[in-house]
Amino acid sequence: MLLTISTTVSPATDLGFLLHKHPDRVQEFGQSYGVARVLYPEASEERCTAALMLDVDPIRLVRSRDRSTPDYTLGQYVNDRPYAASSLLAVALADVFRTARTGRCDSRPELAAGPIPLEITLPVLPCKGGPELARRLFEPLGWRVEATALPLDEEFPEWGDSRYVRLVLRGEVRLADALNQLYVLLPVLDDAKHYWVAPDEVDKLIRAGESWLAAHPDRGLITHRYLGRRRALARTAFARLAEIGDDVEEDLETPAEEDPSADPAEEGAAGEGPTEGSPVAGSATGGNAVAEGFAAGSSAVPGAGSSAPGAATAIGGTGAPGGALPAGEIPSEGEARTGPGGAARRPLNILRLEAVLATLEGLGASTVIDLGCGSGRLVAALLERPRFTRVAGVDVSSRALAFAARRLRLDRMPERRRERLELFQGALTYTDVRFAGYDAAVLMEVIEHVDPPRLDALERVVFGTARPGHVIVTTPNVEHNVRYESLSGVRHPDHRFEWTRAEFRAWAAKVCGEYGYRAEFLPVGDDDPEVGPPTQMALFGLAGVKDPAGVNDPAGASGDPGSTEGGPGSTEAPVGAGDAGGGDD
Repeated sequence: MLLTISTTVSPATDLGFLLHKHPDRVQEFGQSYGVARVLYPEASEERCTAALMLDVDPIRLVRSRDRSTPDYTLGQYVNDRPYAASSLLAVALADVFRTARTGRCDSRPELAAGPIPLEITLPVLPCKGGPELARRLFEPLGWRVEATALPLDEEFPEWGDSRYVRLVLRGEVRLADALNQLYVLLPVLDDAKHYWVAPDEVDKLIRAGESWLAAHPDRGLITHRYLGRRRALARTAFARLAEIGDDVEEDLETPAEEDPSADPAEEGAAGEGPTEGSPVAGSATGGNAVAEGFAAGSSAVPGAGSSAPGAATAIGGTGAPGGALPAGEIPSEGEARTGPGGAARRPLNILRLEAVLATLEGLGASTVIDLGCGSGRLVAALLERPRFTRVAGVDVSSRALAFAARRLRLDRMPERRRERLELFQGALTYTDVRFAGYDAAVLMEVIEHVDPPRLDALERVVFGTARPGHVIVTTPNVEHNVRYESLSGVRHPDHRFEWTRAEFRAWAAKVCGEYGYRAEFLPVGDDDPEVGPPTQMALFGLAGVKDPAGVNDPAGASGDPGSTEGGPGSTEAPVGAGDAGGGDD
């Protein structure tokens, strides 16, 4: 099978630097099922083409099967796998161009970071859904798509078209993005994988789709197919994508009827065994994994029943720790939305949003700036509440701001609402006068995306220069990650770190000591007695700024049923200027 990548960037031979493969050499890479070769059919200053050729050995492919799942049919030896682009090619691409997929190129860093003119050709691609599906998946990513159905037999045109297409993609796309898109979409179009779909496939999908999948209009279909229609893994992926795209997990799902090739019988049996054509039968299903996006909770609005958002209660209700199901339990479709006792399971990002809104309302803030607004979900929620008379959203990413503008429908926003809003690009590690003058600032799931050496700069800009009356900071609690059974590593590929509760409190104590703030800590989601809540939230108050009862004032908080003051799980621990945390660490 064959894949070619061409460019006309000047000089075109820089493609060799980006792919980390020299144009003057033919390189071979052994695979468990054959040999992958990289060569350059053409390499001039005007145009350069790299070809990835995969020579599949059917015998080796058969021998890689699990011995516990023998197949005595001739089809395991005579099939299209050696000739048609499939998950075999995707795996070879991931191996051969591993560094290129990360976007790293020390020799040509500017070229690797931006879009370049590309032409990608796949002569034979199995496409369950036909040329239309290929266009539907690639065009939203900025490609001009030429997808041509291949006839079953050119000598007998009356037989009609086969399920294969010839695919040519042209566009100005970052090379790393193009490679990651191919890695995900080749098996999606084929709707099959040659290996067992295990829980770690979710991590692979999130890493490869980090820069584009959350915004793709067919992300649901892509996710279902990539994960072999395993419903439990798909729910995990949707929740992780919701965290990346700041969307509600349910909004990401695609109904089965939207998949042009969905087979109701196949859909119902999904997740019960290996995918079609899989030579490897693994044992782990990962069916009991529930991702960060879900935390069991009551349907009550966070803070209800307390005198202030500072009341020491876990925001998000009660239930199994972190929303995890009992070990070994594989939820059915109907059970996926409920927790123990029938309680509704709610996405963590919604619990977090509600917690921030409840806290802002309890503070009586009327002007708020969202520092690192992403796609604008918090900004949109603030604009829905007239009490917030001035709302700003800032992000370093122009792409994120474009998503926010579309979410907010700026082109159709009523004038009076538009007057309350300001969206602008800015970096939180550089002083910006536009950050100042607000009652409250929010850093919701932002600090963990900042390189640790740059945190001092962020602290100086936010707490030292902008100096809002209150600052709300939320960040993942890394201790809670053990409750996500399909999670390996950090929760998001871009996280520079994830803190324990003790580390978060130590950081807050440092900020308070240097800039004259006080801090209170609240759990978001179920406060697991062993590992704490999935999200930890700190409310910083500037010394001298009067707080409503219960906010930054433990004596004013109503009820403290689960507080263990002095321990890392304490929900209520003010940190004064120069205080190292009152011994909480």
